[in-house]
This record gives sequence, C-alpha cells and structure tokens, in this order.
Amino acid sequence: MSAGASNVTRLRREQEDLAVPAPSDRSGRVKLLTCFPPGAILIPAHNAAPVIDRALRRLAPIAELGTAEICVICHGCTDDTAERARKYAGVHVIELETASKTTALNSGDVWATLWPRLYLDADIEIDPDAIARVFQTLQGSIPAARPLYRYDTSGASALVRAYYRARRRMPSTRFALWGAGVYAISKVGHERFDSFPTVTADDLFVDHLFSANEKHIVTTVPVRVRTPLTTGALLTILRRNHRALAEMPHASTSVSASEIVLSVRGLTSALDALAYTVLAVASRAALPGRHPGTSAETGRNAGTRIVMTRNTQ
Repeated sequence: MSAGASNVTRLRREQEDLAVPAPSDRSGRVKLLTCFPPGAILIPAHNAAPVIDRALRRLAPIAELGTAEICVICHGCTDDTAERARKYAGVHVIELETASKTTALNSGDVWATLWPRLYLDADIEIDPDAIARVFQTLQGSIPAARPLYRYDTSGASALVRAYYRARRRMPSTRFALWGAGVYAISKVGHERFDSFPTVTADDLFVDHLFSANEKHIVTTVPVRVRTPLTTGALLTILRRNHRALAEMPHASTSVSASEIVLSVRGLTSALDALAYTVLAVASRAALPGRHPGTSAETGRNAGTRIVMTRNTQ
C-alpha cells in the first residue's frame, strides 16, 4: 500500500471513530469511574497557580477513588501552585527548585509505581472517562496513545482563528501524540527510553519514538486546547516550535504544500490556508538567536502554552 493510500485509510478510520460519540450519559460515566483502571497521572507545573485548580477539579473524582496515582510536580515555582494542589485529597505534590519540565517529568516517573503513565500539562482540562479510555487502550499491545482534542479559539484574533481552522482541515495533524497537552505511555512503551532528555517539546520526542501503527488516538470527550489570542503570541509559539525541531533533526512534522492546497474547499478555507502559510513562513523569517549555554527549557516563557505546529517546509 502506498503512503498516500495509507494516509487515506487512516483518515477514514479516524472519521469513523469520530462518528462514534463517547459516552455522555450519567450511568456510563459512573460505571467508568467505579471501575476506573489503574495508572499514574503526572502533571509538571511551573507557576501554574492561575490554571492548576481548573485541571485538578476535573481529576478530583479519580483522586477520591484511589485507583490512580496523581502527582503534581512543581518545578521552580515562585507562586502558590503547590499549596493549591495540596488542597485536593489524593493528589501528591513534589516541589523542585529548578524550573525544568524535563526534570519534573523524570521526577514524576521515579515517584510513580503504576502503569500506564499519562503526562498532562497543568493548563489542560481532561474528562475522567477520557483518561479511563486511554488507560484501557494501553492495557493491550498499544504502547502510546492520547485522547481527542479540540482548539478553543475563544477571544483570539481573526488571523489566529484562521490559522487554527486551517490546521483542523489537515489530516496529517491528527495522527500525532503532540499538540493536545496530554499523552500516555504503557510500561513497554516507556522502555523505548531511559528518561526524558532535555528538549523543548517532550511530546514531540515521545511521538518520534513510535511508528504510526503503534500510536492510537482514542475516541473520547475532546480535551480543550486553548490557543494563543494574538498573532504575536502565536508567532512566538511557532518560533519555539522551530527550535524544538532543530533539537530533533530526525523528527519530521512538515505539512506538504499539496496538503495545504487540498484543505481548500471554498473562499473561507482558501483564506485560512493563506493565513496558515503566511504565519508559518513569517515565524521562520526572524528566528531569535539563543545565547550560548541557554537551554531550550530555561528560555521558555512558562506562561505560554507550547502547541507543536507542523511547518510548511
């Protein structure tokens, strides 16, 4: 089967999955929670006080059951993220002096005892039955998975909304582990690497470890990914993404020109594709240099979400 035919087959499969609604009735949700599968939920957090409550409120029913380990790893926090997290029964808190997401992820792995492991960004709200379905999926032979996600462009500028509308229309952006702010790995999957390396994008690193057939996008209530609000903020994120790709030269996340063209279905989608292309090119035009010895992690603005974005190379 050709690569093109394979992509078409995968797209049809995903469309079929999306046509099957995740359970939303109360009885189904109660059953999932009552029989919640074991696993660990690890949440690296840096100065996440404005968002951590939003994430942990969704996880509270799981924490109360005690069948899953939940740990917030505060790294280099100067706010009250740790204090806020400790208010939730069943949530363990680790505090690290250094602001390093990599160190936080590895510390969480050392602390956790259960598998699979779900790595969740502190600003992501995920439905408990979405976690249950991902854990159930990883109890089989699949080594890596993530839930569905959707972009929330509320309050964003017209250009930012156009950019993300174009992204949604591109099939190749739907089959990766990165971009949702959450992914999960089984014990066998984690054996692909000893520990998380110091990289800008841990989700891109993990995604690159598995073939397309080894990764599964689980049909769930979609995780909400809040997009940047301004064009300037989006360009900042895109430039960071380019730096992340430079750290992993073998990781390919390119969107072909033909895919952009095929995403056009009319005037609106054509304008969206144009916005996508212009922003992708502009983000590469004036990439800021980094001072020697400055790591990708310490160079981040921790208050800005990093959403890996495919490039038009």
